[in-house]
Amino acid sequence: MPEQETTPRLAGYLDKQQPELYATLTHYSQQLVDEADRIGIPRRTLELINYLCSQINGCAFCLDLHHRRALKYGETEQRLSLVAVYREVPLFEPSEVVAMKMAEQITRMSSSRPSAELFAEARGHYSEEQISVICMAAIGINAFNRLSILSEHPVRAAKK
Repeated sequence: MPEQETTPRLAGYLDKQQPELYATLTHYSQQLVDEADRIGIPRRTLELINYLCSQINGCAFCLDLHHRRALKYGETEQRLSLVAVYREVPLFEPSEVVAMKMAEQITRMSSSRPSAELFAEARGHYSEEQISVICMAAIGINAFNRLSILSEHPVRAAKK
């Protein structure tokens, strides 16, 4: 079993060390949500993207946060527990599946790029404007995942 690191990677949280840069990232996130609302991408779909990317990246803090947010927007515990195997279960709408496929491929771009076929599939469910927002959502959560992982943001026990 590998040894646990005892020394933090950084002297503090990146968001606290660079508050103006972090504010820019949070502003990006809010603009993205506003645009998604404007063009008709459901918040549940955005949270599925956030949740899946956070799983792939191993970001405990973001998984916890987006689990709670997804529930707030009407997501179910069952579907959240099966996001990692979204392709194998019939519980997700075809539009949600393609959004998660896009988010997954964007997150894993170092090993494979999103294909032309995937974008063609996405066009069967989304407008070009919606596809671009889905891509930007995946890019945004990947940035937050990296920030939280590097900062070692803690997951706190839920309040009862």
